[in-house]
Amino acid sequence: MEDQESVLADKARRAQGEVYRPPGASATGNPPLADEYGEDGTVSPPPESQQTKLPPYSSPHTSYVDPRSRTVVPKGPQYYPGLPILDYRQYSPPMFELSADTNSITSKATYLSENVMALSTLIKNLATVPPKPQILVVGNRGRKVDFSIKLNLLSLLVPDDARNRLDYLRIINKDEMGYRGGQQPALKPEVENGGLEEWCKRFVDDPANVKTFTMERVVANMDTNWLEGQIRSLVAAVQYKGLVTVSFPVTHSRVTIQNPDKVNKFFTSVSALFTGKSKYEVVKAVWPFATAQNGEPNRQCLVQSEKTWWEEWKDPIRYAIATKRHGWVTNEDKLECIMESKGKGLDIVDWGPDY
Repeated sequence: MEDQESVLADKARRAQGEVYRPPGASATGNPPLADEYGEDGTVSPPPESQQTKLPPYSSPHTSYVDPRSRTVVPKGPQYYPGLPILDYRQYSPPMFELSADTNSITSKATYLSENVMALSTLIKNLATVPPKPQILVVGNRGRKVDFSIKLNLLSLLVPDDARNRLDYLRIINKDEMGYRGGQQPALKPEVENGGLEEWCKRFVDDPANVKTFTMERVVANMDTNWLEGQIRSLVAAVQYKGLVTVSFPVTHSRVTIQNPDKVNKFFTSVSALFTGKSKYEVVKAVWPFATAQNGEPNRQCLVQSEKTWWEEWKDPIRYAIATKRHGWVTNEDKLECIMESKGKGLDIVDWGPDY
């Protein structure tokens, strides 16, 4: 009991600012000098003016936050298992609105229409991610849609090693028709060096009431005609007699910057109707599927050729069509075809009455 009271008393003294030292210890922590010893060999206390007053005891600050525990926002490409390594934040940057069909994003941020460096930097950043190419296969008999399947081809544009990427930013040529700030495609005007910054400056300096600057993401050197032929042959093999439509839509393909509404959206629409709109469509982000078109010598595909892709996906596509699916064909379908042989032996399908 006495020991406990002694401990409590010692804590109370420390809280009041007193610091405990063993008997004979120097206040400065240094060993006593020779002239500090008295005649009896004991240490003489220093004068009061030379005594060091230590600060009072204080407990640790409770609001300290370990820097390692703070959330760090990653920069650059992000890694998600099973997905291409890309900076996916570039698909939905701040102050942009995604269209209902997911084909384009649009911004009316003031600084993008007034600052050349901000606009050119944004375009370069948004060009670092590809569009989303797809395959859409629809079979219908009259008003009845028997199947409607989609496949995502985005992964065919992004190799695992970023050093093997072939994407680039392309600026309109002097002899190329395009929207150069007018309401119709034209060969004029030209800029001095034809660079992105020069076109951005021309857009910023344009006094038009309504003006837009658009970058388009495009896919190059993919043989969609060959893929369409393989798909139509497969559909014919399952005895389908309806109308088959094969298309290759590309989403997330356009980025548009428009100057802010001076009054409101209605006023902007009316102004564009009567005075027209200054359009700038002079830059494209090109994402090649291969180094050259199919059939050309020394052609190299970034990920795999159309033929290799088809060999991997023909059974999942056949199974999805035969089961009259409405939706995506994914890696799960490919896995089931590999593990469970689904999609094989489905040459004859009961499609029911014609109408």
